Amino acid sequence: MRVLTTPEERFSGLSGFPYEARRVPVADGLRMAYVEAGPADGEPVLLLHGEPTWSYLYRKVIPVLVPHARVLAPDYFGFGRSDKPTDRSWYSFDRHYESIRRFVEERELENLTVVVQDWGGPIGLRLATEHPERVDRLVILNTGIGGGRAPSETWLRFRELVRAAGGGLPPGGDSVSVSAQLGGL
Repeated sequence: MRVLTTPEERFSGLSGFPYEARRVPVADGLRMAYVEAGPADGEPVLLLHGEPTWSYLYRKVIPVLVPHARVLAPDYFGFGRSDKPTDRSWYSFDRHYESIRRFVEERELENLTVVVQDWGGPIGLRLATEHPERVDRLVILNTGIGGGRAPSETWLRFRELVRAAGGGLPPGGDSVSVSAQLGGL
């Protein structure tokens, strides 16, 4: 399998992100990059990002947590500093989940607080339900519980509504009035 790795110098000088990447092999010989900060004996907090971002998303959260917790922010494969398989068929919800599950296992993480955002939601929530012995708390940000399945017809209609609005959805409007303002989708 052909794998790309973004050169480390591409990440130098990022504003508010002084963290060195650590790497651990977790899947098919691939190395997952992650940030770890805070006291080694602190309660672990696992920060799971969404798409198309990486651990950099949490650059303002990590410093707030560091005095109180051991913070771990991995980059999924294909994102940030982690290895990037070039075969698109390699990427799946199950593979991303399995890589995070193995990351948690390799790092011997227990009593976790799992913070999820976007695709981190289905991944982190699956971790919590399949391994409740490792997860004590969940912090759920903007995410969904699609579980890697195709979106529902309702969600697809909503997506079309948002696209038609071009970013101009009026706050506080109900779906009927918003749809009417946009020409009825």
